[in-house]
Amino acid sequence: MTTKGAAFTSPPEEQTGDNTEARRFSRARSARSAEILEDYTELIADLIAECGEARVTDIARRLGVTHPTANKALARLKREGLATSRPYRGVFLTEEGARMAERVRTRHRLIVDFLLAVGVPREAAETDAEGMEHYVSEKTLGAFRRFLKAKT
Repeated sequence: MTTKGAAFTSPPEEQTGDNTEARRFSRARSARSAEILEDYTELIADLIAECGEARVTDIARRLGVTHPTANKALARLKREGLATSRPYRGVFLTEEGARMAERVRTRHRLIVDFLLAVGVPREAAETDAEGMEHYVSEKTLGAFRRFLKAKT
């Protein structure tokens, strides 16, 4: 227990240099932060492929958010260099945004394929993949790929 003015003492694992837990929490926080960007870039790419453009109204409707919420997220996408927009036109992905969308789509498909292969019903696999795609590590994705390759 600390008192006002007392020096903070690191937990034992930090004192010994073992910060595995801290790295895990940091990775999860980073994934949460990227999750919105990834969902929006993936949806924008889908809308452009389906409709030729991605309008804020369509984005908000498909994600089940309000127009102001979608605008706020799109402003962040623009700040991060992932999207652009033009007055009275839709939203477009930059090259970096398109690469992000493709990475997310690829992870999503791999996770769905893996879940289906282990017996998860399609609807549950699609729903579960929506969350998992943002948090799964490259090592885990590699294991999924090896498993699926071995099954064929």
